[in-house]
Amino acid sequence: MTTTRRKFLSHGALAGAAAMAAPAVHAQTAPIKWRLQTYAGAALGEHVVKPAIDAFNKIAAGQMEIELYFADQLVPTSELFRAMQAGTIDAVQSDDDSMQSPTEVTVFGGYFPLALRYSLDVPVLFNQYGLAQIWAEEYAKVGVQHISAGSWDPCNFATKEPINSLADLNGKRVFTFPTAGRFLAQFGVVPMQLPWEDVQVALQTGELDGIAWSGITEDYTVGWADVTKYFLSNAISGAWIGHFFANAERWAAVPPHLQELMRVCFESSHYYRQWWYWGGEANLRVTGTKLQLTTIPDEEWATVEQAAAKFWDEVAAESEVKAKVVNIIKQYNDAMTKAGPPYRFG
Repeated sequence: MTTTRRKFLSHGALAGAAAMAAPAVHAQTAPIKWRLQTYAGAALGEHVVKPAIDAFNKIAAGQMEIELYFADQLVPTSELFRAMQAGTIDAVQSDDDSMQSPTEVTVFGGYFPLALRYSLDVPVLFNQYGLAQIWAEEYAKVGVQHISAGSWDPCNFATKEPINSLADLNGKRVFTFPTAGRFLAQFGVVPMQLPWEDVQVALQTGELDGIAWSGITEDYTVGWADVTKYFLSNAISGAWIGHFFANAERWAAVPPHLQELMRVCFESSHYYRQWWYWGGEANLRVTGTKLQLTTIPDEEWATVEQAAAKFWDEVAAESEVKAKVVNIIKQYNDAMTKAGPPYRFG
């Protein structure tokens, strides 16, 4: 009799207690729901972000789910930062510049003029030259978690009329990033800002004369190659700097293992873009049939390179943080130039 009662106490009662506790355990494991909006429209987002989000949701196995929204679906791109900071959305994929982050490093996001030659320059600058720490510190000041940085395509002009000299840029109404527009204005470019999804129609109606927003892969992917005729081979920058960010409080509430999974999946997104853009840029220059390539001669383009160096110094004079970043960019480019091919040619 004693043995029977002991078995009941050790097995039956404990099992009953566990069953009663089960609903509480299930409540605790309800999936965490996040909303992430990207700067990219749907056609581009299929490449630059969706594979990573799909992978995260699959591997998270019901513990967390990220809902993906494309450009302007929840809020306009220019309001992305404020929406994330306020917690209206949980996370963002964008450059600093186009979402108008109120930080000292915003000017370097997107395309900082002629600072980068290749896409690999971005991860090296962030992971080996200290930019990741600077970005993390600056965004922490404004309640945002900087998760990771990666590179996209170079920035070239795609236009309806050919560009064969700097003079051909004069008066051209061009859709571009704020910092790029600030730099290009000295060559007569008229920078234009409008919703990403409106660009193609604006090119068709004549509101825009061209774009300086991407490389040739993106021009073909999103349809801009259908409404422009020429592609200028001279790049304003060799790579776009973009990031994944999150609301700091929401990030802190995510378990460490899911934070790490997010980082890994976002790094896989950065890697995907490395080869997708790198191969696409070369292939479409050679085999693409929609855009005719033009070039500004090297001796004339050197004027733009000189103007970029002056622009860097002007930016550096604006604050200590900006001066620190510009100094790192200069040190990096100096090392690449001294290393010679394949790091830098000419």
